[in-house]
Amino acid sequence: MNPSGQIAVVTGGGSGLGEATARALAAKGARVAIFDVGIDRAEKVAAEIGGIAVKCDVSSAESGEQAFATVAEKLGAPRILVNCAGIAVAAKTTGKDGAHSLDAYRKVIEVNLIGTFNMIRLFAVRCEQLDPMESGERGVIVNTASVAAYDGQIGQAAYASSKGGVVGMTLPVARDLSRSGIRVMTIAPGIFRTPMLAGLPQEAQDSLGKQVPFPSRLGDPAEYGALACHIVENQMLNGEVIRLDGAIRMAPK
Repeated sequence: MNPSGQIAVVTGGGSGLGEATARALAAKGARVAIFDVGIDRAEKVAAEIGGIAVKCDVSSAESGEQAFATVAEKLGAPRILVNCAGIAVAAKTTGKDGAHSLDAYRKVIEVNLIGTFNMIRLFAVRCEQLDPMESGERGVIVNTASVAAYDGQIGQAAYASSKGGVVGMTLPVARDLSRSGIRVMTIAPGIFRTPMLAGLPQEAQDSLGKQVPFPSRLGDPAEYGALACHIVENQMLNGEVIRLDGAIRMAPK
């Protein structure tokens, strides 16, 4: 699918990987709606790329319905969805304070896994109503997992569980939606220079980057955005997870 002239939704598009993807899609001519709970930053990015910002809690059915209704009203029906919204909690299964908080575990699952599926289902049910393009395609979905889905580190039980779920849903959802001409792909990024890592001292960032075999550096969010755009453009990419990690395999800690 050529992104030019298409409407795209990017969740978590106010910063990090989502912001880079929103900018990349806009540069290719897409009209982008940014879903984010941090509406101020989302509005700034949207203004810079000629898109719109919509406040959305991806884990809420009601908030998601309202957000997609806003996109339909202001831009039209989207054919592209990129799920980048997510949170991370660092906690061991048991520690000096006792057992891992179940509420904290549940929150990560709700945002990263249930939130991703919530956006998929709300997007897909609308996309199915669109006329197919000349190729028979109606839409494209790109999800964000993590190398933690495969190489989860100490303290990443909740995060790795949520991202493992995103990996696991990729193929069955792609099969579900194949009859409607909607493709589903997932990117599993390694260590990227996101706002969370950018807050670390430069020495710590350099140390993390050296763990990557090649290139031995932190990933640039623009590289994630470029891959997301390629997935949109390459129709044979469907039902698979792509590791974008410089060949890193995470150590236990």
